[in-house]
Amino acid sequence: MSKTPKAKELPAGKLRWNCPLTAFNFRTTSEIKPCEDIIGQDRALTAIKMGLDLKHRGYNIFITGLSGTGRTTTIKHLLQKMEHRNSIPPDFCYMFNFRHPGTPVLIELKAGEGIRLAADMDGLIFDLQRKIPVVFKGEFYQGRRKKLIEKYQEKQKKIIAGFEQSINKQGFAMVSVQVGTSVRPQIVPVVEGNPVDYAHVVQMVEEGKLSQKKFDAMKQSAENLSEDMAKIYEQMKDIEKEMKERLEKLDVQIVHPVVHEMIEEISKRFRNEKLTGELTAVERAIIRKLDLFRDTEEEGQKETVVMAQGAEPGEDPFSEFRVNVLVDNSETTGPPVIIENFPNLINIFGVIERDYYPGGWTKTDHMNIRAGAFQRANGGYLVLNAMDVFTEAGVWQILKRSLKSSESIIQSYDAFSFISTSALKPEPIPIATKIVLIGDARLYHIIQAYDEDFRKIFKIRADFDSTAGRDRGLIDQYAGFIKSLSEKDGLKAFDRSAVAAVVEFGVRIAGRQNKISTRFSRISEVVRESHYFAESAGDRFVKRKHVEEALEARRKRINLYEEKLQERIEDGTIMIETSGGVVGQVNALSVYDMGDYMFGKPSRITARVSLGNSGVINIERESDMSGSIHNKGVLILGGYLSGKYGMDHPLALSASLCFEQSYGGVDGDSASSTELYAILSAVSGLPIAQNLAVTGSINQKGEIQPIGGVNEKIEGFFRVCESRGLRGDEGVMIPHQNVPDLMLEGFVVDAVSRGMFHIYPVRDVDEGISILTGVAAGKKMKNGRYAAGSVNDLVQRKLYDMALAWKKFGMDAKGRADRNN
Repeated sequence: MSKTPKAKELPAGKLRWNCPLTAFNFRTTSEIKPCEDIIGQDRALTAIKMGLDLKHRGYNIFITGLSGTGRTTTIKHLLQKMEHRNSIPPDFCYMFNFRHPGTPVLIELKAGEGIRLAADMDGLIFDLQRKIPVVFKGEFYQGRRKKLIEKYQEKQKKIIAGFEQSINKQGFAMVSVQVGTSVRPQIVPVVEGNPVDYAHVVQMVEEGKLSQKKFDAMKQSAENLSEDMAKIYEQMKDIEKEMKERLEKLDVQIVHPVVHEMIEEISKRFRNEKLTGELTAVERAIIRKLDLFRDTEEEGQKETVVMAQGAEPGEDPFSEFRVNVLVDNSETTGPPVIIENFPNLINIFGVIERDYYPGGWTKTDHMNIRAGAFQRANGGYLVLNAMDVFTEAGVWQILKRSLKSSESIIQSYDAFSFISTSALKPEPIPIATKIVLIGDARLYHIIQAYDEDFRKIFKIRADFDSTAGRDRGLIDQYAGFIKSLSEKDGLKAFDRSAVAAVVEFGVRIAGRQNKISTRFSRISEVVRESHYFAESAGDRFVKRKHVEEALEARRKRINLYEEKLQERIEDGTIMIETSGGVVGQVNALSVYDMGDYMFGKPSRITARVSLGNSGVINIERESDMSGSIHNKGVLILGGYLSGKYGMDHPLALSASLCFEQSYGGVDGDSASSTELYAILSAVSGLPIAQNLAVTGSINQKGEIQPIGGVNEKIEGFFRVCESRGLRGDEGVMIPHQNVPDLMLEGFVVDAVSRGMFHIYPVRDVDEGISILTGVAAGKKMKNGRYAAGSVNDLVQRKLYDMALAWKKFGMDAKGRADRNN
């Protein structure tokens, strides 16, 4: 056998980056200033600032990135610190439309003028309720009214007196007769100087006291006089009507100067052309409804007047004259910034509410219109969660239409329908709201692919990275962040060792020694939990040991499944060998991602080979338990075998690969090199060292490629070996490209430094199989063969023998078939 050269293993110094305490110019964070900057997101910041500064239509912002990278915090921070170069946005009010009552009028005013207008209109109503009754009670008005009434009453008296004189001459009189609850005038004959009813006259005819001829003449005269009386009463009605009109003109003549003066004063105060036109309509409406302002002494009379003006009991009779301040920017100092955490239709786009009255009837008017976040953020910024926007029914479609048209229309929505249910159609509001959506990259690409309008209205994408380059400046910012969080949450100060431990944790979750995590939500959790352990211990400052306790406590809280797997390995239920050598069997390393926790554990991969032409059989694939990436890895190793060993003869090989005791799905290609080593061992007959575990993917040229989760995989195998007692020969083979990713826990580093555990970086399959078998892989010589006794030589010879056997088997089979025929 060809001996393998001694494998190169990593020294302990390369297994972890330790943050030097000399990097900090302080003893505790109480000595430094808090960091208020956005850390490690320069690309995203540049994009966001550009999107915020561009005022053109469509330059809304979609922020992508992993949760916890500070997307929401960043946008809030930027918006709060923005220079307020834009003017404060205007107020928007709705007023009753007297020309088209179903279309409330939108009034745009300078910031702060909306509530002033509403107060002025309320004051107008209050003043008119006081002043108009005083005017109507004044001597001047009462005198003119009395004279006017007396004039028409005298005219009526003259007409009635003349008519009565005329009927008296004809032997009739006019009397009042009770008919039901009313009294009516009636013409009756006069007999012997006394008015009598017709029944008495008929009796006189029957008794012979009055001739039939005179009775008929009397009856005819009465009918003629009744017709004349009807005409007289028509004249009386006309006089009444004329008097009423004159009285109304008198009311207007007396009150109009008061109303006009007050309206004119409001109009001059605001100098708004559209408002002036609406105030003129209000003035005309007040004049038409002066009875609302009369001082009626009895409550019943007041209610009658209110109902006569079209209002119901309990309803504000003056609502038509009031102003609904939809958007009030009186206290706004710059462009508004609204973060809406519950973005449903009503919260975003507003609603037209209804007033409910006794009896079950409802009513709505311009005073029931309510603004949503979209309208309140007009001229500023509205921040929304993208997933909420796309999952809340109707929100995305209305938002899209509003952004495309730069208008917002407030509607009412039935609780079980997305159709407007109100007859009101308020005038649209001109919108200049900048929308900021916060979501993940996957959602961004899905919407971009399936909604052609999306890219037209969200032209700026700001992508938040989960990592940043680890340099001195960023480490200082980490310390400043801890200081800022400590001040905000009332935490203990961190000493240098604790800050270094937090920085190292940031590097660990970043997954590379020259990177550091920008997922500050996770960093914040560690900082708060470290404070808890320092507080529990009664220490003045948070130290490294407290950070380590917090990290270990966190692992203990969520590693139940990991412990269960470890128990199954320790009791032999899950079969893992960590000593000796076995042909066709390799310890692979798998990562289990539980969402909030990730850990590694070894898995057994076995290979069995036989004569045949099936190639590499992936048992996981055949049983529908293999993912597409794992399938690809198996196909790649098949290509490697064909390219390296099948150039001179066909491969008469059937090799089956299996993840033993795997009862769930398998995906990823990080075990493709492991599977190849198992096949090479099975073909060559060389046993694989079971004290080693392997991870790494391969390409068709046999080069080892980097994988993810390298730290978790190494630690997972180490824990298995440690539970059985370290002998000093255990270790892990990893792709050489993953060396910069190593941030192993201290217990693994310590074992490596004592020579009790080993990490081997591998560049290609030949290097890896040499370490696993203890036999040199062997290089190809000029004659096309490999060094005698090498792994490649044994594999090549075996495959050649299998090809000859396959050929012989085929010829023998053909001969037997010919003889049988």
